Amino acid sequence: MLATETNALAAPVQVVTAREPRLTWKQIAGSTDPFLSAVARRLAGQIDEFDPEIATYAEYALTNQGKQLRPALLALSAGATGRINETHVLAAGIIEMVHLATLVHDDVMDEAEIRRGRPTLAANWGNEISVLVGDCLFAHALKLAASFPTPEICRAVAAATNTVCSGEILQTQCRKNFELSRAEYFKVLQMKTGELFALSCDLGAYLSGASPVQRTALRQYGLGVGTAYQVYDDCLDLFGSEAAAGKSLGTDLAKGKLTLPMLLLLERAESRERARIRALVQHWEPGYFPQLMGLLQAHQALEASRQAVHQYLHSARQTLNVLPESESKAGLFCLTEYLAQQTDALRGPNLNDPNYERTGPPEGPAS
Repeated sequence: MLATETNALAAPVQVVTAREPRLTWKQIAGSTDPFLSAVARRLAGQIDEFDPEIATYAEYALTNQGKQLRPALLALSAGATGRINETHVLAAGIIEMVHLATLVHDDVMDEAEIRRGRPTLAANWGNEISVLVGDCLFAHALKLAASFPTPEICRAVAAATNTVCSGEILQTQCRKNFELSRAEYFKVLQMKTGELFALSCDLGAYLSGASPVQRTALRQYGLGVGTAYQVYDDCLDLFGSEAAAGKSLGTDLAKGKLTLPMLLLLERAESRERARIRALVQHWEPGYFPQLMGLLQAHQALEASRQAVHQYLHSARQTLNVLPESESKAGLFCLTEYLAQQTDALRGPNLNDPNYERTGPPEGPAS
């Protein structure tokens, strides 16, 4: 394991807080731009493969991509272990399609209205259409995976999709479970987010002819980075800005999801405070946000959550030691630094500011 559920906060690593990130996403993924453009074209080309009656929905889902983290990871892993070829583009498109399908379903479950700066598919066409479009995307991704001459790709994509969906089910079952342990929380994160990161790194290496040792290392790297990314995203939901993030925030509390900052708060709070926290979450209203944020700040929940992110990223970097030096390996390393800087840049609101009147997530830096 990278940083296991039980020691994610046990082994301190140095945290360097940067007010201005030293790295930009362009610096990390710039070398993969031609590859990411090819993946985007491949996804756009799949729109015509859907029935004309639903092509509009598929286009809306497939052409609203963000940083393309998973395709970038696949490209960097491929470049770190060999040469990139057309099969990598197809594999990256498949994984991105699975990811986009999960986002369509997530937005339904979270009742999110904004995703990447525009209305979600559910906000435009309703939950029933959105669920079915997500199903179509999953099915089409598996159809594409079956087109590879070897069944290993299809098996890997199907297994990862099953793991992701299972993780989402577990997370739903854990809503408002105030006895949720950190181990259970990190297990869910590894399943619902870490798994697709791990698959991206593994398939990128596999299609480049990497050795079993390299594939295992890169899979562990992806699992660690993916888990760290989800902890960051969970912190963003509490401490971020909708305008900067480009998506609806505050949905975790609205749905009773207990993320790491909340688990840490419950661990550190006194008995009377814990009862108060439970009552707030059980009967959540946006107006409770400043009250809860005061408790999160008092018990330094954000700072401790940052430590978990840094621990996972530190362990992920260690797995890269088996790879030869290359520009792609450096890109994988820098990606962990970038995520660390983004996490360190998160800030909670100043509750003593007389102008603070927000009832929702506070302003913060771009993600």
